[in-house]
Amino acid sequence: MQEVSTFRLCLLRATYLVIAVGLALMIWPRLIHHTNDWALKNGDAAGLLAGIQVLAMLGIRYPVKMIPLLLFELTWKSIWLLAIALPLWQADHLDAGTRESINACGFGVVICLVALPWPYMFRTYILARGDRWGMRAA
Repeated sequence: MQEVSTFRLCLLRATYLVIAVGLALMIWPRLIHHTNDWALKNGDAAGLLAGIQVLAMLGIRYPVKMIPLLLFELTWKSIWLLAIALPLWQADHLDAGTRESINACGFGVVICLVALPWPYMFRTYILARGDRWGMRAA
């Protein structure tokens, strides 16, 4: 089985680092210094993003094993861009905050598309045999 190239490993690690540092700077200060009103409105999303940030740090050490994290990033950001941002843009209802989110999500989608080792993922997630469903008889 072909391995992921050294260049691709470095690119994956750089992607995890960008995610980890970006989310650490953006999310953790809000989580640590928050109001009860903010926590009720934004606490769940901030907790999810903090979890992604922690797992991205793990991705720096295990870049291939943590590929599903980047797939999750690519998936949720693509869904948000298509289901939320695109209709708002089409209706000309974008405010400054939404434009900022579009830029951040768009950047995230692009770096995931570039960093992910697509041939490896095709071999691993499409062509490879899936895990068994039940316990084997003793």
